[in-house]
Amino acid sequence: MKLEVGEIEIDDIQLGDETGIEEGVLHVSRSELRKLLLEDKRLAAVEMTVARPGDKTRIIPVKDVIEPRLRLDNEITGYPGVTDKMGRVGSGRTLALKGAAVVTTGDIVAIQEGLIDMWGEGARYTPFSQTCNLALTFTPRRNLEPHQHEEAVREAGLKAAEYLGEAARDLEPDTTHLYELPPLSARSGELAELPRVVYLEMLIAQGLLHDSYIYGVDAKETLPTWIHPNEILDGALVSGNCVAACDKITTYQHQNNSIILDLYDRHGKDLNFLGVVLTPELTTFTGKVRSCEHATGLIKSIGADGVIISEEGYGNPDSDLLQNCKLLEQEGIKTVLITDECAGNDGFSQSLADTSPEARAVISTGNVSHPVRLDPAERVIGNIGSLANLAGGSGESFQDDGSIVCELNAIIGSTSEIGYHNLTARQY
Repeated sequence: MKLEVGEIEIDDIQLGDETGIEEGVLHVSRSELRKLLLEDKRLAAVEMTVARPGDKTRIIPVKDVIEPRLRLDNEITGYPGVTDKMGRVGSGRTLALKGAAVVTTGDIVAIQEGLIDMWGEGARYTPFSQTCNLALTFTPRRNLEPHQHEEAVREAGLKAAEYLGEAARDLEPDTTHLYELPPLSARSGELAELPRVVYLEMLIAQGLLHDSYIYGVDAKETLPTWIHPNEILDGALVSGNCVAACDKITTYQHQNNSIILDLYDRHGKDLNFLGVVLTPELTTFTGKVRSCEHATGLIKSIGADGVIISEEGYGNPDSDLLQNCKLLEQEGIKTVLITDECAGNDGFSQSLADTSPEARAVISTGNVSHPVRLDPAERVIGNIGSLANLAGGSGESFQDDGSIVCELNAIIGSTSEIGYHNLTARQY
């Protein structure tokens, strides 16, 4: 499977009468996009606002972030099984508008979405302070059931990203990246002698709006699934997740999964990247055992020497993470775990809800409970009052001088467990 991703650099987004790209500026027709999005009768209204890096702008509560893309050479132009008919993606040519993002917001389900600050202290902790964001604030029809509300906003964000991607159809990319892995049976010579590595990606799949979708299928309805990494990079995996903002994996991060990209960089040099197993993080003990046992069986049958395991979320999913580690290590397959920590404001509480002596190689992406003070914003897109209900925020977050104090929990992507942000290495 061969995927060519052409990147078109976007320096700015401007709202106007027509949609197109000119000299790095993405022009967006307000009326055309609004008409498209409000075809979904579950949505009553949508507001469009551009937030640029350096603006003293706060977006809250953020539901998802999506990179605008256009898939060429494939009759599936949208997100298969979600906004388009079912079909396989991950091959052919795709254009990506680098530096641009669609951000969905509004009072969606009143639980665990997060915030993006485009400037100041908060900008240090989220990668989406560096993208030019088209923020879409949705108002649902009255009395819309929460799961329908989430679905309508999720699909609208994807449709908006598809619409913006179409603007690139006649453009030549600034840079192009090729992603290709030969079939396992075709790997021989020096490649076959390198350590065989599988990436085990854990997906939130707990219901109550804590969901991920693989080709449109809710992950909690699946067993661990073997998948080509190109399919993930090309839109097969979509976030429907309203879990704590710091480590929710947005659709944008799935499209640019940094673990997959790093493994591609090292493939054929010091490792043999076999592929990806997606596994659900379920809520029942039986479900956890089933998923972990099945994932281990898949990975063993493929012949992996080592596995990188990334978590999504913390607390309950820690048990899945450590069970996966334990079972794989007992089969003689070495593991590296990527997780964040919930160690309290002072950093001295127990970091994970579970542990295992087999977990000897662990990468931390930060403490979700670390407190930060964020300066007052000149402009708020969405509803700042929602911070009182977000993980990492409370009614006491609001300070007399207009600043807010919250935990990293509340900032989108601040402790990304696929490493999609800042990482620090220290040698002891």
